[in-house]
Amino acid sequence: MSTAPIPRLLLTPGEPAGIGPDLAVAIAQQPLAAALAVVADPALLQSRAGRLGLPLRLRTLDTAAPPQPHRPGELQVLPVDLAAPASPGRLDPRNAAYVLQTLRLAAARTLDGGADALVTAPVHKGVINDAGVAFTGHTEFLAQLCAAPTPVMMLAAGTLRVALATTHLPLREVPAAITASRLDAVLRVLHHDLRSRFGLPQPRILVCGLNPHAGEGGHLGREEIEVIGPVLERLRGEGMQLNGPLPADTLFTPRLLAQGDAVLAMYHDQGLPVLKHAGFGEAVNITLGLPIIRTSVDHGTALELAGSGRAESGSLGAALRMALELIRARP
Repeated sequence: MSTAPIPRLLLTPGEPAGIGPDLAVAIAQQPLAAALAVVADPALLQSRAGRLGLPLRLRTLDTAAPPQPHRPGELQVLPVDLAAPASPGRLDPRNAAYVLQTLRLAAARTLDGGADALVTAPVHKGVINDAGVAFTGHTEFLAQLCAAPTPVMMLAAGTLRVALATTHLPLREVPAAITASRLDAVLRVLHHDLRSRFGLPQPRILVCGLNPHAGEGGHLGREEIEVIGPVLERLRGEGMQLNGPLPADTLFTPRLLAQGDAVLAMYHDQGLPVLKHAGFGEAVNITLGLPIIRTSVDHGTALELAGSGRAESGSLGAALRMALELIRARP
């Protein structure tokens, strides 16, 4: 009788001065139905484990060897050296290159089949930009590494799924970014991945308007009439189940949410405050439109908690579990 292969997950701990290394050490203490490897500086992980008073055995990852089940208190490591010593809570632009290299290496290993999924802890976008690297976030960076033209950020908390038409943009730039071509591409990726990754044969998507009251018939903006509405009508003609454009202030009510499998918000802070209120600390960030499975936490680097032992690993645990669910659902 054959047994299913053991999936291998790669974890990047993100900003070394933040809580990412703490979370990696904490999650290492827990059982996991997968092989788990961390792409990081081994000395950083060992130092943070000592600071937290947690046992940690490190082994260098051999991607050519068959994956072995995770053993609590142990981590496999794909080593990347820090550029400068890392202290909890103290950002250092010299380590921006280290953070990006962990992502490059983890993405490459996942793309070439050395891992089944990539799970990421939070990076600090500000310090990466301070180092002279134009960086808007994991989603865009990984899409570039994977040559994926339309990455879509979607967060999930329980049965609530919220995807974004635009991600990390200043609010003043959002209206110009909501073009017919972008909205068409995002909806196609969302529809495709809800079917292929989440097993929804006919996904129902609730689409937010951009303006208050979805434009109030054009009196509060015309994007719904001139851009969003025509795209939805065209895609409905292809068989997609799309409801909208809907006013965002009433879309996120139980009655309407029960009529959809996912929400498409037009910009970051239109949809994510509601989702994080519903499930902060247990929500998962999933990048759709990539050739690899990538999940992440729903929070930031929490510099003030780094090394304190007070960081909660719930979202990282949820991201690991979601990665395993997506692996199992692959066709």
